[in-house]
Amino acid sequence: MLLYELFNDVNFECMNIDGAQNNCRFKMTVTINDKKFDGTGPSKKLAKNAAAKAALASLCNISYSPMMAPQKNAPLPIDEKSSSMELPQIHADTIGRLVLEKFMEVIKGQEAYSRRKVLAGIVMTENMNFCEAKVISVSTGTKCVSGEHMSVNGAVLNDSHAEIVSRRCLLKYLYAQLDLQCNQATAYQSIFVRNTDGQYPYKLKSGVHFHLYINTAPCGDARIFSPHENDTGVDKHPNRKARGQLRTKIESGEGTIPVKSSDGIQTWDGVLQGQRLLTMSCSDKIARWNIVGIQGSLLSAIIEPVYLHSIVLGSLLHPEHMYRAVCGRIEKSIQGLPPPYHLNKPRLALVTSAEPRNQAKAPNFGINWTIGDTELEVVNSLTGRTIGGQVSRITKQAFFDKYGFLMKNLPGMPNRKVTKDYGETKADVKDYQTAKQELFSAFKREDLGSWLKKPIEQDQFGLVE
Repeated sequence: MLLYELFNDVNFECMNIDGAQNNCRFKMTVTINDKKFDGTGPSKKLAKNAAAKAALASLCNISYSPMMAPQKNAPLPIDEKSSSMELPQIHADTIGRLVLEKFMEVIKGQEAYSRRKVLAGIVMTENMNFCEAKVISVSTGTKCVSGEHMSVNGAVLNDSHAEIVSRRCLLKYLYAQLDLQCNQATAYQSIFVRNTDGQYPYKLKSGVHFHLYINTAPCGDARIFSPHENDTGVDKHPNRKARGQLRTKIESGEGTIPVKSSDGIQTWDGVLQGQRLLTMSCSDKIARWNIVGIQGSLLSAIIEPVYLHSIVLGSLLHPEHMYRAVCGRIEKSIQGLPPPYHLNKPRLALVTSAEPRNQAKAPNFGINWTIGDTELEVVNSLTGRTIGGQVSRITKQAFFDKYGFLMKNLPGMPNRKVTKDYGETKADVKDYQTAKQELFSAFKREDLGSWLKKPIEQDQFGLVE
């Protein structure tokens, strides 16, 4: 109605229908003054509605994002640096569209592995130029490794939830970008530059931003209290004990449980004897990335911490729950972070064309693709290896090897030889470890539970000579 009121020349047409009968998607395109806007949905009416919203967002800057919903006691603080915690709607829609299109492109010829519940991806922009945004990674998956497949040499993927895998793919990309710095001829192509003033030899070029897309709210604290699309009102019970609790995924299953209901320390022999292997939820891991960065501890010896600029969801964005889950629950209690570590508050947004709820059973595999890969990799989530039984390209082992290579070949690195095992090498990155401990302490101070670690034997492997 609003679109027809504001513009004379409005034409809708139904472009195509894809998907099986029980999971059908309609695509509507609206043309206004020769500009086209798309919307998709489970019915023509909803697809039309999404297309209209996309047009209004672009042409009139009218946003229907839940982030903008007028709420009596708005939970979202207005950041001094920006007027809002929201990513502009047209940017959010671009991120969602790029990840979806890349998934359709890389799955060609491997359609048997297109089944998915959760799809995630990371998009990179330079100077917020979304016309030239690059998809860095795409992944699917919802399961974790089962205990009997744990590895003593870093050869399996423990957590195959899509957003966790996408971040591991981003690590692979960061290593490749540092590789470019090893050779003077290619150094200028890298997203990293030499850091002349500081303890970190390298840092990101200014203006480089990373955006995470997930087709639904991350498991754990962000999802558990808003399982339905229409739960967008104000949280009636924000102070309930359950709000903000650290939660763990369950081995081989779906869903999460509070860490307080588990037995504390996980042991190698305990898990091998049948104790369920527990992994922290995606909400908790994203909160962690907002303190220690997304680059992990090994790369923290080389580069300044890297933070997500925004998180875009395909469905189930409840602003209050999502903000609390990814950063709000520790913003009052976090302290003592060694600079440049800080509490990052990513911008949050929901795409206009929401993903429909997928009731199909979650498959036991996930796919991953990183920019530069010639083909996608399919991993059996329960064994943590590729479906051919090979070691995945985004395991701890693979990254430790890349780290060893960089230490030898990267200009400006102080200590050249890696003599310690993986766990000890990580422990040596002091500022990162301090930031991580402060994160754990902040959760404890808020009485949200203790971060559950995997058995230490997992990290006691060295570099392969």
